[in-house]
Amino acid sequence: MGIDFGLKRTGISVTDPEKIIVQGLETQMTSGLLEWIKAYVKIEVVEEIVIGYPFLEGAWGDRKFKEKLDQFIQDIRTLLPAVPIHLHDERYTSISAREIMSRSGMKKSKREDKAILDRTSAILILQEYLGHI
Repeated sequence: MGIDFGLKRTGISVTDPEKIIVQGLETQMTSGLLEWIKAYVKIEVVEEIVIGYPFLEGAWGDRKFKEKLDQFIQDIRTLLPAVPIHLHDERYTSISAREIMSRSGMKKSKREDKAILDRTSAILILQEYLGHI
């Protein structure tokens, strides 16, 4: 499972058991994300979770975001102690996602939909982690 964490919304992606095809699942409101994941793992096998993490040199621009993201990571580790959690550098995923959406011929109104952008970013995080791109 790939996660592009956001303060308001979080993009989620998954891959097949052979780790060949990555697809965007949903964009969830972050406030209910842990409950959604808890329900999801009851019906689907999640072997590992890859969370996008902006590895920044120097000071963070948004301290509140870092605190919320770090808390989310701790909460996931508590919720699913047997599932390995990996952090993957996601500094440029939003930019790449916008470019992909633009090149795909997607209409401007869809490209401006943050839910689609978050889901696409989650796909990129998981694809990069798996070495697909």
